[in-house]
Amino acid sequence: MRKYNVAVVGATGAVGEELFRILEEQKFPIRTLLPLASARSAGSEIEFNGKSVKVVELTENVFEKHNIEIAFFSAGGDVSAHFAPFAAEAGAVVIDNTSHFRMDADVPLVVPECNPADILLWKTRGIIANPNCSTIQMVQALKPLDDAFGIKRVDVSTYQAVSGAGKSGMEELVHQMQEFFAFRLGDVVPQKFPHQIALNLIPQIDVFLENDYTKEEIKMVKETQKILHKNVEVSATCVRVPVLRSHSEAITIHFEKDVDAEKARDILKNAPSIVVVDEPENKKYPMPLIATDTDFTYVGRIRNDIYQSNILHLWCVADQIRVGAATNAVRIAQKWIELEGQD
Repeated sequence: MRKYNVAVVGATGAVGEELFRILEEQKFPIRTLLPLASARSAGSEIEFNGKSVKVVELTENVFEKHNIEIAFFSAGGDVSAHFAPFAAEAGAVVIDNTSHFRMDADVPLVVPECNPADILLWKTRGIIANPNCSTIQMVQALKPLDDAFGIKRVDVSTYQAVSGAGKSGMEELVHQMQEFFAFRLGDVVPQKFPHQIALNLIPQIDVFLENDYTKEEIKMVKETQKILHKNVEVSATCVRVPVLRSHSEAITIHFEKDVDAEKARDILKNAPSIVVVDEPENKKYPMPLIATDTDFTYVGRIRNDIYQSNILHLWCVADQIRVGAATNAVRIAQKWIELEGQD
């Protein structure tokens, strides 16, 4: 099997660390591994396959110097905007986990279970964009149902874990809970989130736009349409919740034709990367505790609407750091290798 020179930009961040775990678990065909980070983190070490690998400073010529063929970017939009073109110019395929390139018309936005053929468009810019974490798990459930029944509209409310805000978001929740149990929570000043997150819900993720939707909500609208290649109506309400890992979503789907919940359940059971957990009589349904540290999207509470026969409701949960970021990035790379081998 051919092996590749692989770089990970943002090697010391939450998604970067998860990328190393998944690459190791998947026995990804790596010849050389190059962890990249800022000058501040350069010289530190990461563990991979039982060995210590030194983190190298991210520079404009590091990709050419090390003959990088696959470059995972997960260090923020500004970093990707500046350095990803240098990686692409050096001949690497860039798999970017930030929002910077997602809506560029000449950059494919890919969830391999939904639109794998779009990967072939990578040569235009040398970049493949990884969608928003909330979008990934939702479209994994939507795609097989759209194929079967034809989706007209989607209304989704998300319950997003603090992991979506990175390590600092997780640390802030833990710190505030510690302060609560020490009876000092009233003295805490929020840093990462606009309000206290412990014992609270915040119906705002990212900034508000002129239409009173947040940037996160509009991402879900536009990214879903781009991935499904369909101008489907989407409305989202994104909420930050005091959960460490795994995002949850309550999804209402309007179809072009009547839909049967039992048939929908069977379709989802046979869909890639989906696990159906739907036994309400036994109190079995998807929860963050089930999804955390796994590579599956869990779907349950599948039920017909009470009033209209073309509407279905369901509940969807997935690990934001893995399924919503690192796992999808690795799956893109695996599919890229497969498709390039056929080219």
